Amino acid sequence: MLPRKKIHFEISERKVLLRTVDIAVVLFVLYIVGIIFNFDYFRINGQNWFWSIVLGIYLTIFANIFELYDLQKAGRLEVVIKNIILTSSLTVLFYLLTPFYTPTLPNNRLQIVYFFLAINVALIFWRYAYIVFLSSSRFYKRILLVAKAKDVENIISSIQRYDPYYMVVAVINTDLKPLPQEATNLISEIKITDAVLAVKELSISEVVVATPEGKGMTAELSNSLIKLLENGTPIREYTQVYEEITKRIPVQHVDRDFYKYFPFSRSNQNQLYLFIHRLTDLILSIIGIFAGIIITPFILVGNIVANRGPLFYSQERVGRNGVVFKIWKFRTMYINAEEKGAQYAEIKDSRITKFGRFLRKSRIDEIPQLYNVIKGDMSIIGPRPERPIFVEQLKEKIPFYEIRHLVKPGLTGWAQVNAKYGVTEEDTLEKLQFDLYYIKHRSHYLDISIIVKTLSTVIFYRGQ
Repeated sequence: MLPRKKIHFEISERKVLLRTVDIAVVLFVLYIVGIIFNFDYFRINGQNWFWSIVLGIYLTIFANIFELYDLQKAGRLEVVIKNIILTSSLTVLFYLLTPFYTPTLPNNRLQIVYFFLAINVALIFWRYAYIVFLSSSRFYKRILLVAKAKDVENIISSIQRYDPYYMVVAVINTDLKPLPQEATNLISEIKITDAVLAVKELSISEVVVATPEGKGMTAELSNSLIKLLENGTPIREYTQVYEEITKRIPVQHVDRDFYKYFPFSRSNQNQLYLFIHRLTDLILSIIGIFAGIIITPFILVGNIVANRGPLFYSQERVGRNGVVFKIWKFRTMYINAEEKGAQYAEIKDSRITKFGRFLRKSRIDEIPQLYNVIKGDMSIIGPRPERPIFVEQLKEKIPFYEIRHLVKPGLTGWAQVNAKYGVTEEDTLEKLQFDLYYIKHRSHYLDISIIVKTLSTVIFYRGQ
């Protein structure tokens, strides 16, 4: 008899659910408002169906930018309400400014207020219902983890940091050492012989195996896993789960056997993709340079007052295939900031001026790098270019570090918009995991996702 499983949603399913219902409830409430209040500005009928499509597109774009589909934030009402107001404000503004594709402005301007309030009310009520009902523990994915005692805490924190609905409820310890006390307080330790019964009693949705073959994978454990598989319980390997949930390549868990992750994305050799990618680089760079020229006088004044040095500075960085090139940026530090030698910038680095910190947070300091993009040294999207001296140090400490040089470095990238700011070896490893994920899954869709996340970074002033 198959074990009874609780309902759960995958990450992709939750995001599809949020996107779909967002649009559906907004259109439904607007339809009801149109009937009750004789709302003429926005009518849902067979003649005006295109209006609804445009509204749905705008809503989805700005909801992505303002992080309404970030699952870590989708369960926090105060954050959701703030992001809903920002999303609806920009959605309404753009909707009003494109009357060729949307309704012409109404004579009664009060209808615009109704339009704005209807979108907000619809989204707030729906997202409140999502938090109360669909974010509850009854919809968590319940996991039985097979791992060594020393790895359990790290595995749990790594997964649940990115998917708060992925809950490890039990573990089979394949190590001779006992589980840490902190872990036993949160999860149950299951004996191999009790695995089948435990899966049924704990309503386990999936078994995740984080023990490599030959390192704790005994014949007894293998037989128990086969029995679970026969009973219909999904069993997955940890590195696959880790990559799917965190959008990172778990290089620290694959020893030196990295070939299982090859080949990388076919987009790296796809000439059409590369042509469109390069064309996009040139178009965005030209637009960015013109915008930079407009604001340069203000930056020049700020630099004279606060930085008191040359407006631009350059450094050597490592590019594609390990080729060293010179990068250009607006100055953000005092002159002679590296008198004691090359060093990483810290979170509250005393070498950075107040004006320089503003340039970094807003990402304005990187505008001169658009010149590097036009030259072909860099791309808009790619791994962050690192200094040669640091590359030499990091490739000795971190496995597979040089693989990030298979593609051009970028102004922004998957690591830049996802990884936290830091300069420790652990932080660098995390950034490398994101970079390798981008190289492996490189595509137009991922590029667009990075651009959207970059806009969120700029809007929420999270630059580094």
